[in-house]
Amino acid sequence: QVQLVESGGGSVQAGGSLRLSCAASGSIFSILAMGWYRQAPGKQRELVATITQYGSTNYADFVKGRFTMSRDDAKNTVYLQMNSLKSEDTAVYYCAAGSGVFSLNYWGQGTQVTVSS
Repeated sequence: QVQLVESGGGSVQAGGSLRLSCAASGSIFSILAMGWYRQAPGKQRELVATITQYGSTNYADFVKGRFTMSRDDAKNTVYLQMNSLKSEDTAVYYCAAGSGVFSLNYWGQGTQVTVSS
């Protein structure tokens, strides 16, 4: 089993920045990829970014150039640096992990990000 704990959410004005963290514990040897998803009220959960064990990243078009995902293997933690935030970025952000970018089976509890215009 893998446990994921997100932190770093909060409220910020449009144009501001936040950095989310996701710490993994448990059977971390099984984690080959991690990702960030988000879900806004009344909307489906959507993929924001992924990172592989080799550090290769992929981003949804709506965050490219604004968000950066990174990893610190020594701390078993991934980050999502979010810059130039927009009101439409308001959502609960979830960390996910698994054996591949298409097999993210473990989920954190989510952290709220609210961007006011």
